[in-house]
Amino acid sequence: MTSVRRVRNKVKRHAFRCLAAAVAFAPLVATATEGALGRPVAGMSVLSGVGIVPPDPLTIVSLQQIYIDGSVSGSRSVPLAGKTSLGAEGQLALTLATIEHVWGGIGGWDFASAYTLPYTWEEVTGTFSAGSATRSTTDRVSNLFDMYFTPIVAGYHLSKTDHIAFSFNFWAPTGQYDPHALANASLNNWTFVPQVAYTKLVPQYNLEFDAVLGLQFYTRNSATDYQNAPLLTLDVMALKRFANGVGVGLVMGTVQQLGNDSGPTADKLDGFVGRDFAMGPIITYDTKIGGKHPLSASLRWVPTIASSNRLKSTASFQATAMIAF
Repeated sequence: MTSVRRVRNKVKRHAFRCLAAAVAFAPLVATATEGALGRPVAGMSVLSGVGIVPPDPLTIVSLQQIYIDGSVSGSRSVPLAGKTSLGAEGQLALTLATIEHVWGGIGGWDFASAYTLPYTWEEVTGTFSAGSATRSTTDRVSNLFDMYFTPIVAGYHLSKTDHIAFSFNFWAPTGQYDPHALANASLNNWTFVPQVAYTKLVPQYNLEFDAVLGLQFYTRNSATDYQNAPLLTLDVMALKRFANGVGVGLVMGTVQQLGNDSGPTADKLDGFVGRDFAMGPIITYDTKIGGKHPLSASLRWVPTIASSNRLKSTASFQATAMIAF
């Protein structure tokens, strides 16, 4: 057996053990940067084996559930519904159903594509001034969110233990949008997300290190004339695996805004530049259903450690389940 075949076989075994392998493009959203959060949620995009694309064709079905309950201090002004709110409070429950197909490889590269259908429930509260008085308003929405597409993921196995994956992803404004509503099932813009993911395996200690670096580029919201600045995201994870299929680890993530937002509301807020940092534990479990279909599940809690002009949340949870056919 050649060394190339040995590497590919080892990659295949590991990819089946942790199904997140080919999901280097995992979508994560909440409300818009216009609403003080943005599509990414710090610490939520990194998964076990995120830099590995399996070498053989297969289909992966995944379900992700995200819950966030956070706020921006009332001492800060927040752009909401084309107006300026004195602080903001938000709750989000987001369900993401993804179907991914791995096509196989050529020339040492392995390729995949995916489609995600999101469903969102949101509750947003803003406080607005009317002369000398202020009033708080709460709005809710429950509906299909903007669709997420991943036309291409390209993975390369640098060695037996080092793997990298590049992906291009985009959000389409397919959800219902009301420019006067505080809570919306769409951001009313296209968002383009190039990403690179990396996985490092240390088999002698059953350790794994994963990282995802991405950029998000937004088109202008034509209804409010609000232009979100690009965002840089970085999530990293260290994971220790055990023989019984359980893994425990630590996740860290940050979102950094690159430049000022623009538009009439953003200009009043000096560009509304936002950034945050989150960190918390994760637990994973890998098994096989009927001894045939690999199943991978995880649960993480990633509270906000520091935040500026973005929702700060101590209740930031994500649960995932993936199965391969």
